[in-house]
Amino acid sequence: MENKSHALAAGIFVLVASALLAALAVWLTRDQGEYHLYEISTSEIVSGLQPQAPVRYRGVDVGKVVSIGFDPQKRGNVLVRLQVDEAAPMTQATFAQLNFQGVTGLAFVQLDDGGKAAEPLPPNDDQPPRIPLKPSLFGKLAERGEVIIDQVEKITTQMNKLLADDNQKRMATALEGAAQATQNVAALTARMQVVLDAQLGPDRVNVPALVKETTATMKEASATMKSLQATSDKAGQAVQEVTKTAQRLNEKDGPIDRLAEGSEALSAAADAFNAATLPRINQVTDETSRAVRRLSRAANSINDNPQSLIFGNGAANPGPGEPGFAAPQGGTR
Repeated sequence: MENKSHALAAGIFVLVASALLAALAVWLTRDQGEYHLYEISTSEIVSGLQPQAPVRYRGVDVGKVVSIGFDPQKRGNVLVRLQVDEAAPMTQATFAQLNFQGVTGLAFVQLDDGGKAAEPLPPNDDQPPRIPLKPSLFGKLAERGEVIIDQVEKITTQMNKLLADDNQKRMATALEGAAQATQNVAALTARMQVVLDAQLGPDRVNVPALVKETTATMKEASATMKSLQATSDKAGQAVQEVTKTAQRLNEKDGPIDRLAEGSEALSAAADAFNAATLPRINQVTDETSRAVRRLSRAANSINDNPQSLIFGNGAANPGPGEPGFAAPQGGTR
């Protein structure tokens, strides 16, 4: 009977202690601020966003997500209802973006106004005001990713066509033609010099022969100039194709600029993860380890002395050499 009364007292004590702890947790986590409702209606995908997700204004926690559903006013739109602290500076220029928390993949709502001075946005909990949702850097990168990939593939195809075997052979032929034309010009210059020396020197030649030789020389010069012109045209076409390709790569909002934006977005996300998420994960891990050690000590203490739940730990028995110590008496029968 006495054991049952002790067990009943222990059970009642555990229930009362649990109720007190729950009340203490509720009291410590109570929120005395006043909040107002706002809504976001969007056709964008809100993957990773959950109810109770934090709402931040330029990185400062100002509320949470109350509910996520479909917009009855606009078919196909997602309606996200927010609970925002009245101290947050909500204006007509305020807009929302979805950002992600480190490697967890969970999303939160980031509010901002772009630094624009605008009229305050009056709250109305009966008909909550609606805030526009703008795509984040990751959203823009995902939206333009296919376009960037297509343009890069097109440019790669054009470069492959430009550097194909046929074009390489043509360029090689043009260079050989230019070299041959240069040699012809040099030979023509040497022959003209010989003719002039012969005509103006002591061993003069007759005029008809000089005219014939000059005519032949001019014909060769004309053929050489035509060859040079054809070679120059081919080289010019190749240079124009290379120039057009370079201009497409370097034009504003072109593939290089978009790839640079994507790299900057990924770098910013990595910096944010290293600066905010990792320290918090380490802190949570340390606190969890300390809590586990405390629970282990408490469990060991209760296992060694179960009656301490009802009667307490009590005073320790005096040991040898301490006042009041009595040696145990043993005997044999």
